[in-house]
Order: sequence, then structure tokens, then C-alpha cells
Amino acid sequence: MKITEVVAALVWRGEKFLICRRPENKARALLWEFPGGKVERGESKEEALVRECREELDLPVQPVRVFAEVTHTYPDLTVHLTLFSCTADGEPRMLEHAALAWITASEIPMYAFCPADTQILNLLQEGKT
Repeated sequence: MKITEVVAALVWRGEKFLICRRPENKARALLWEFPGGKVERGESKEEALVRECREELDLPVQPVRVFAEVTHTYPDLTVHLTLFSCTADGEPRMLEHAALAWITASEIPMYAFCPADTQILNLLQEGKT
């Protein structure tokens, strides 16, 4: 089984973190997720994350450390997701996503997230940061 390497950013602003709503024309349309994307051949995970956040949000991020890693199988693919705690400069711009939001851990139940994020969301709700 081929596993797709995916990276995502956990960007904090005070007690809130950034989430993005997937576009209508992509798999898992209109579900919420952490910003990020696929690692391309020849890229490190950190390089992929910096590139994806620049391409999708025009947001310069700096990965600080791995927050969590999960593997999840969807009907169409299996992903290995590495979520990095990141710092960011500036304001994200909505270049690809349907919406952006800054939320607290207590607000997680108000959003329909991609299933691969479930374990990570549980950690955030338990107060792990």
C-alpha cells in the first residue's frame, strides 16, 4: 500500500490556532483541516510545509517541532500526516481554501474536520500544546 506523506502547520495566535476549509473541488470538500499539503519528491517535510503555506496562504511559516504524527486510510488513499508546531509572520490570505478561521480547542466540535485530524484534535482538546 502506497502511503502519501502529508505535512501540516499548527500555527498559534494566543490561544487560537489556524484552520482552513478545503475547496469544493477537492477530495474531502469543505471539511476543515490544518494548513499544509503533500511532500513532493526530493523535499524535506519542513521544506514542503514552508512551500505549501506560501502557495496556499501566502504565509511564511517556520516549523519549530513535530507536534504529532498519524497515519489514516481514506477510501482513496492512505496518508501519513506530520503536524508541526510553527511560527508565522503576517496574515494568511485565502488563495485556495473556501474559508479560514482562528479557533480555540473548545471550539473544535463546531467544525467538521478531515478524519485524519481526529487524533490531533483530541490532543488539543486535552490541552496538549
